Amino acid sequence: MSAEAYPVRVEASLDPRLSRWLWLVKWFLAIPHYVILAFLWMAFAVLSIAAFFAILFTGKYPRSIFDFNVGVLRWTWRVQYYTYGALGTDRYPPFSLDELPDYPAHLEIEYPARLSRGLVLVKWWLLAIPQYIIVGLFVDGGTWAAWRLGSHDFNWAGGGLIGILVLVAAIVLLVTGRYPRPIFDFVLGLNRWVLRVAAYAGLMTDKYPPFRLDMGGAEPAGRFSVPPSGPGAGSGSAAGLATEEGEPGPQAQPPGPPPPAAATGWTPGRIASVVVGSVLALASVGLLTGGATLLWAGQTQRQDGYLTSAATTYSTNGYALATDTIGLRSGSWDWVGPLVGKVRIHVTAPGTAGPVFVGIAPAAAATRYLSGVAYTTVTGLGGNAAATTSHLGSATPAAPQAARIWTAQVSGTGTQTLTWTARSGDWMVVVMNRDATAGLTVRADAGVTLPALPWIAGGLLAGGVLLAAGGVLLIVLPVRRAQA
Repeated sequence: MSAEAYPVRVEASLDPRLSRWLWLVKWFLAIPHYVILAFLWMAFAVLSIAAFFAILFTGKYPRSIFDFNVGVLRWTWRVQYYTYGALGTDRYPPFSLDELPDYPAHLEIEYPARLSRGLVLVKWWLLAIPQYIIVGLFVDGGTWAAWRLGSHDFNWAGGGLIGILVLVAAIVLLVTGRYPRPIFDFVLGLNRWVLRVAAYAGLMTDKYPPFRLDMGGAEPAGRFSVPPSGPGAGSGSAAGLATEEGEPGPQAQPPGPPPPAAATGWTPGRIASVVVGSVLALASVGLLTGGATLLWAGQTQRQDGYLTSAATTYSTNGYALATDTIGLRSGSWDWVGPLVGKVRIHVTAPGTAGPVFVGIAPAAAATRYLSGVAYTTVTGLGGNAAATTSHLGSATPAAPQAARIWTAQVSGTGTQTLTWTARSGDWMVVVMNRDATAGLTVRADAGVTLPALPWIAGGLLAGGVLLAAGGVLLIVLPVRRAQA
């Protein structure tokens, strides 16, 4: 009894004569494909989001988007078959989304007339979890999930069982000049499973992938609609199977003449438009998110007009706490004042401690003042685990008030507030006991007014809107033309 046909059909024919050494450089030869596929997978992600909402509201996967996404999977499969997903052919993959009858690797997905609106909400993340666990063993965990929205990683041959088997086959090919047929059949079965799961998670079918390893180059049920032709069409193809010695094996069905590949309407210009539009759309998400975050922070996270970090406790056994160098270099246009505005630092010592000193000085002058002194540099502000670096030294510093290096300074008991109008340059904040004794524990926070923040947020939002509009236009027009 034959296995039930699955709507995702993956087939391939093993080249009868493979080069012993070409597989060593295929990673280099395939670089142009890797670059193009990186952008195509961006478009795949964006169009999959559009398809998600189309299915949710209409129950249909837009045909032109379906053809494009199937084409990306098909292109990826051909590159994988040529390179380290199978090493099954030495014929260079074509730069095309279309099904090509004369290439030895094929992928076809039946277009679904209707898709469940409910399943689209859960099948790609919840129902497919068992499949992800299994496929993860095949392809080494995270490198396989080419279907994931937002993912640019389309190479599932980075490791796992597929990578191990292909490596073994490559070594045997190098030594004997032959690709072991049992390994080829096993590798094809594993890749077929991966692509079925990818299509299911990519919302292209509602039929759950079978927990079944269909090995061999030909599908177990039904003849492929675009059977291979030309060189190497015999072994492991839809046209028939060949034995290890080259004798023809049994055929599932007599192959007819291969029909011409169906035109999808996806011309190179339309593909390029969708790719550029997808890049713009993804960039707009970053701009819109950044602008909205800055706008929210500017409206809700201010204290007395200052955007303030979380109050954190800092301690040192040395003589001082100092910030890392704060670089505010403006160049020909002084942006520091308009952008940063005023800086406010709150420093509070424990009630039993003596008076503290807080000062800000040019970084070079502060470094000279602390030279040879044991002190601690604070390299991270805010939070409960601020990063610090300790500096050893045996010298005793002069009283901080006596040093004539401070641009702004305050001292006393209780909470001390240092306010300073930011200027261009390299700066350092230093906190010490006013009597220059060792051992210091304080609780501090820092804030800035950032007067230009609303303008920056507005600029990011406006740029995001413009990029989104341009991206949508570049995507919608070719999708509609391809549909037509």
